[in-house]
Amino acid sequence: MPSPLPHLAADTLDVSLIVHSHLRWDFVWQRPQQILSRLAQRGHVLFVEEPVHLDDISTPRLDVSLPMPRVHRAVPILPGELRGRYDESIAIVRDLVRRQIAADGPLGGLFDRPVQWFYTPMPAPAMIGAFDERGIVYDCMDELSKFRFAPTELVDRERYLVAQSDVVFTGGYRLSRAKSRIHRNVHFFGCGVDVDHFARARSEELPLAPELVGLGKKVMGYFGVVDERLDYDLLRILAARNPDAELVMVGPVVKVDPRELPQAPNIRWLGQRQYAELPSYVKGFDVCLMPFALNEATEYINPTKTLEYMAAGKPIVSTAVSDVVHNFTPVVAVAESRDEFVNAVRHALVSPDMSMVARGIEQARANTWESIVARMDRIMREALRVREERPAAVASERSSRRGERVSRSSRTLAAAADEIGD
Repeated sequence: MPSPLPHLAADTLDVSLIVHSHLRWDFVWQRPQQILSRLAQRGHVLFVEEPVHLDDISTPRLDVSLPMPRVHRAVPILPGELRGRYDESIAIVRDLVRRQIAADGPLGGLFDRPVQWFYTPMPAPAMIGAFDERGIVYDCMDELSKFRFAPTELVDRERYLVAQSDVVFTGGYRLSRAKSRIHRNVHFFGCGVDVDHFARARSEELPLAPELVGLGKKVMGYFGVVDERLDYDLLRILAARNPDAELVMVGPVVKVDPRELPQAPNIRWLGQRQYAELPSYVKGFDVCLMPFALNEATEYINPTKTLEYMAAGKPIVSTAVSDVVHNFTPVVAVAESRDEFVNAVRHALVSPDMSMVARGIEQARANTWESIVARMDRIMREALRVREERPAAVASERSSRRGERVSRSSRTLAAAADEIGD
């Protein structure tokens, strides 16, 4: 459970959120879960995931569960015949959510005049305006259009979402600069960290993960999603040049063929582990890795794991990801080439710089999720206040100006929103 947010006054309570996410709540515990689990202390959260299509059903439904207090997870289950028909599917999802939160629905009264909070732009045309929302927030954690298999419509839908948003948060510094060119209320909030959780890795009382017990070797470790953002040739070279060390990779394999992962006697692919288990793994790492490829998918990333590694008290080596260079040097050893990366890892294994480790622990302590979410919450509430106090004429003028910035295809999306099953 997250720690209580500071300064929780009565007038800050009860802003309910309807969240639209491309990530599953029970996937890797990362930015959305960290932020929303804390905002749930101030109001109910309805976390709407992308639809699951099943061939053996004919009636759509919304499976709602309560993974933690005041967080309602909604998984749309749709007939398989709608697979690949996104706009039809998302219109049905919208109607399912409407029924769920209606006065006579299971969540009646909990989401009256909510804030709509988006992690993906894809459902924005169908969802914006559908719930009598008091405001719209876009928490842009990645440049999703750069990711493998990104929908072609994503760019135009993001333009539409940004134009309609009252505030835009970004997870990366470069990302904030890019979004600031198209919206005037953009705020950079990078990674936070649950310091107490990952500091457990420094405790002698915490048991080591069973796979790491008795290895008898130094461990070069990574935890996180295993996808197109990693440099697999670098990992192959790293393992080959350090046969006396073990390369341990913890995390789910996504959007890459597991058969193409580099294999060697000293490489271990352990798969996904629960967030609660991560300290017992990082405890066994002698050096923590951020072996990202430098490509379109990593151009704007700001890895959450950086501060988690720091809180665990470990030396860290990364490739030259822009936000890592900007936010975390010199605590993180940044390598400009594969040879530099291998050499930096070897140096960390043989002679770790404990002064940098100590600085990392302090940097982690200064960037807790509680402090970040408290600041985001204040900015969101100020944006809501401005929206509510804005005269109708000004609102109309702003809407007109926004519309001029939206591409023709985005305007078509907006105009067609009522036709998407409404």
